Formats: sequence, C-alpha cells, structure tokens
Amino acid sequence: MNTVQTNSMKAWVLAARPKTLAGAATPVLLGCALAYAYGCFLPIPALLCFLFAFLMQIDANLINDYFDFMKGSDREDRLGPERACAQGWITPNAMKRGMMIVTAAACLIGSLLLVYGGAEMIPVGILCVIFAFLYTAGPYPLAYHGWGDVLVIVFFGFVPVGCTFYVMCHDWTWPVSIVSLACGLIIDTLLMVNNYRDREQDAQSGKKTLVVRLGEKAGGWLYLALGLAAAWICLLFAAYNMIWAALMPQLYLLPHFLTWQRMVKINHGKELNAILGETSRNMLLFGLLLAWGLIVS
Repeated sequence: MNTVQTNSMKAWVLAARPKTLAGAATPVLLGCALAYAYGCFLPIPALLCFLFAFLMQIDANLINDYFDFMKGSDREDRLGPERACAQGWITPNAMKRGMMIVTAAACLIGSLLLVYGGAEMIPVGILCVIFAFLYTAGPYPLAYHGWGDVLVIVFFGFVPVGCTFYVMCHDWTWPVSIVSLACGLIIDTLLMVNNYRDREQDAQSGKKTLVVRLGEKAGGWLYLALGLAAAWICLLFAAYNMIWAALMPQLYLLPHFLTWQRMVKINHGKELNAILGETSRNMLLFGLLLAWGLIVS
C-alpha cells in the first residue's frame, strides 16, 4: 500500500535520497582537510562547496530517477531502493520541474564560488551539470555503456576534491592528485556494489556496466581492488613526509575486506542492500581517517 502522497514533501525527500549525500560530502571534506593542511582553509567557500556538492548529488538522483523510469529500467523486480517516479510518488512532469529547480539552485551556488575560484570555475560547473544529465539521459547514456566508474572517479574525486582545494588555495599539488584519486576509487565501491546487485536486471535492460560486461566474479574482485587501491595509494604521502595521511587510511582495509567477504557470500538479491549500507559506512570511515591524517600531518 502506497503511503506517500503524490508530489508531497515526503515524496521529494525520498526522491532526493539523503543517504547518498555522504558520497557528496566526502570529497569536499577531503578538499577542506587538504586546504587546512596547507594553511589556506576558508569557511565560506568551504560551505559553498558543500552546498554545491549536495545540490548536484540531489540533482543527479532526480535525473537518474526520471530517465531510468522513462527508459523502463525501474521495473517491478528492482532490487535497490525504491524510485519516486516508478512508485508514483512524483509525477514525471513534476520531476522534470524539480530537476530544473535544483539545477538552477546549484548554478546559483556555483556562481558564488566564482568570487573565490575565479572564472576558471565556470567550465567546471558547466561540465558538472552536463554530465549529471548525460549519465542516464541523451542518445548515449553513459551509465548504460560502462562509463559510470570513470565518471565517479572524475566527478567524485578529481573535480570536487581539486576544486574545493583550488577555491581556497588557488593551487594544485601532487598530494591533491593523490587524495582525488583515492577519493574517487573509494566512492566507486558504492557504484560497484550497486552494479553487482543489479547485474541481472541491468543485463535485461541493456545497461552494460562493468559487472555486466565482465561478469559476477570480476565484479566482486573489482569491489575488493577498488578499496585496496584507494588505501594503498595513500602510502605515497610518506614521500611528502605526511606520515599520518599515509597510515590512517590503512585502518579502512579490515572493514572493507569483511564487507567484501559478506558481499560475495550473499552474491545476489535484495540482501545486498545491507552491503550497500556497509559500503557507505566504510567510505565515510575512509574519508574521516584520511581527513584526520591530512590535518595532523
């Protein structure tokens, strides 16, 4: 029985999927920690970066909700969290209006960042908006052709971490690149477990994710490898005498390994949603450990 009134505030909160905002906050947190380590942290641009990241994450959720529904990907056998359009919580026309409003709000916040980051932030903001739509929309939806993992590394790693640091420090260093890559890899574990869970439904919908292309076993190993690579890349900080930044992320490896073991044991079905929750927790743990390591180094 549907207890969510159509187009109600509760429906919009569910469509925004607030649990996913940790994935938007983690890169900005790490960019702020880097700026603090370099002595150029500024609270106002930091706040604006968080707001922009949250709005873009919500926008991406609404866009994916709408276009996956229109493509028929959100069927009755969906294993992941329920989608607003598919459940009838939000009408397609209302969802389109919501997408435009959130996009406009993100652009407004982004324009305020120009005061701190300069005009070079304009193309970055435009690319964020364009790729939020291209992920599931258009004649060549990138998520349906196996580009999702690359986009996560770019738009949840290098873009938010690097730009957060840049608007405060007006620089780019090798440690920024290390943090950006590690962050992108760790957030990609969320996408990987999603794709691992949905591999059979994605194959039927023509969504050619890496797990669909390479198979279930490869998807499991890729999940493990992403977390290992993110932690081990941080060991490069030792070359910059940032010892705590190198060591603290290694504490993430045990929960990541245990979650991976549970994931491959469960293998399929809605029970993998519990692994999604654990992965989100582990991702946030990694972000906090690395941020702390950067600050004290």
